[in-house]
Amino acid sequence: MTTISIIGTGNMGSALADLLSPGATSMQIIGRDRAKAQALAERVKGTAATLEDAITGDIVVLALPYPAIDEVLDVVGARLAGKTLGDITNPVDFATFNGLVVPADSSAAAQIAVRVPEANVLKAFNTSFGGALLARKVAGQDVAVLVAGDDAEAKSALIELIDQGGLRGVDAGPLDRARELEALGFLSITLAAAGKTGWASGFILAP
Repeated sequence: MTTISIIGTGNMGSALADLLSPGATSMQIIGRDRAKAQALAERVKGTAATLEDAITGDIVVLALPYPAIDEVLDVVGARLAGKTLGDITNPVDFATFNGLVVPADSSAAAQIAVRVPEANVLKAFNTSFGGALLARKVAGQDVAVLVAGDDAEAKSALIELIDQGGLRGVDAGPLDRARELEALGFLSITLAAAGKTGWASGFILAP
């Protein structure tokens, strides 16, 4: 039984709801705006909620921009104990567009793990744009979703969902690897912003 809650109703939240729903026994969409959450929930045959409601998923995905994380965790953090928590963020310094805003020896995922120490934090979905996740393929190959985390069972469960959704889930190692994944996500964003790739590009691993 795999129950999923997605916090966020933007482009990535929508793409992830579409991707993960085939393998989910239930899907909950959580948003600040209940009407937006309801519209997305209806599309994936799920239920809608706001941040103040109970979180029903055993797997919770933070489909949010990095600057929103602290505020959302202030509201829901105590309700995430015992859950698998997926972090998709890329902590880009958008003021300079020249690096990450987390310390060189840390990552957004590591900071989230400190905030919610009783959750099994995973880094995933940050190296491909929403359009690539929806398309499932880039250049004729399955989009690869790199998943980093310290809990092997939690990683396995998320990778299975990714595979069921038609993508290629790949174990990228412990949560320490989140720093490298966020650097890769940052590079993808800067290349797209410079017009060298598109905003629907995604990460693939050649066989």
